[in-house]
Amino acid sequence: MGTSGYAPLEQMMQGVAYPASDLYSLAVTCIRLLTGCLPNADGSDKLYNALEGCWVWREYLPKGSNVSSELGAILDKLLETIAKNRYQSAAEVLKALNSPPPLPQGGQGGLTLPTFQFTTFTVNTTGQVTNRTNKEAKYYRQNLGNGVFIDMVAIPEGKFQMGTPDSEPNRQSNEGPQRQVTVPSFYLAKYPITQAQYQAIMGQNPSYFKGSDLPVEWVSWNDAVEFCQKLAQNTKQAYRLPSEAEWEYACRAGTTTPFYFGDTITTDLANYNGDYTYGNGPKGEFRQKTTPVGSFPPNAFGLYDMHGNVWEWCQDVWHENYDNAPTDGTAWETGGNPNIRVLRGGSWDNNPRLCRSGRRNWDDWDYWNFNFGFRVAVSLLPVSGS
Repeated sequence: MGTSGYAPLEQMMQGVAYPASDLYSLAVTCIRLLTGCLPNADGSDKLYNALEGCWVWREYLPKGSNVSSELGAILDKLLETIAKNRYQSAAEVLKALNSPPPLPQGGQGGLTLPTFQFTTFTVNTTGQVTNRTNKEAKYYRQNLGNGVFIDMVAIPEGKFQMGTPDSEPNRQSNEGPQRQVTVPSFYLAKYPITQAQYQAIMGQNPSYFKGSDLPVEWVSWNDAVEFCQKLAQNTKQAYRLPSEAEWEYACRAGTTTPFYFGDTITTDLANYNGDYTYGNGPKGEFRQKTTPVGSFPPNAFGLYDMHGNVWEWCQDVWHENYDNAPTDGTAWETGGNPNIRVLRGGSWDNNPRLCRSGRRNWDDWDYWNFNFGFRVAVSLLPVSGS
């Protein structure tokens, strides 16, 4: 079956009156032909991510495959978990196959983004799960070649209180004063940049803990900025590091508690040093290394690993507090020492108090270790899709 054109899919459908209930099965057949992957004997299926409730067929395309973004979007819609979000007839699919792709010039630009489904968790003060909520978020997929992609999640515009209240346990003076910040909509990587993604752009993997789906670490702020620059050159999109305000807004995802899970955290929810506790939370596992991205539940925006795993570089220059900080979501790059940059999120070997949504850290822009990683942001939707 072809991987870049529509003809093979059209030929499978022409002259056949597929009912809506069969279109899903047809799409599954298509992705099996594209990837060559069949279900396992035990019924499990590596093409389907049960944790996120979505198909991840692109990750298993053979090397050199070139599925167009338009065809990929059609297959994604055919594979939607929620039936009402799928095409309802073969005629709709054929119309989509024969329609010219949209060419947005920024923002949403009329392009309908695919969605992915996920489940968020809320815990009480002792770390017991009290609520599970099914959600979905929009995203686009940036193709890096050779079956490597970056999923960029749409973060809606909004206002939030940046910083932490005086009452928050383990609060530091540099986490205030609290102020309201307005953040325009943007896109943020679903996961920290992985070693496979870093290798695809930089041609090397500096990480101490090796694994293609582990977050890249042992990267300095300079390294992270160079990655963004090369990614931007390769894709013609303005990829960059997120501002500190964008990062915290995205991490909180509407919450005001120390963690997006609630008032405490457990090692079932994030990768940190479980020998230590926060508040009335329990002790847990200390894994002593990074874990594959997406191993733990996401926040309400559909972002993973915002607590723990690796510290994440932000664009901003370090300042000792938020006095006179921008309130429009932009990076604070005036004043301070430009050679010292902000890190957020905590890491695999940190006490959980360092993994709080409002916790701030800093280091020299040319310093690296096995705690430091990053994720990328972009303000506008790519002109030609992903």
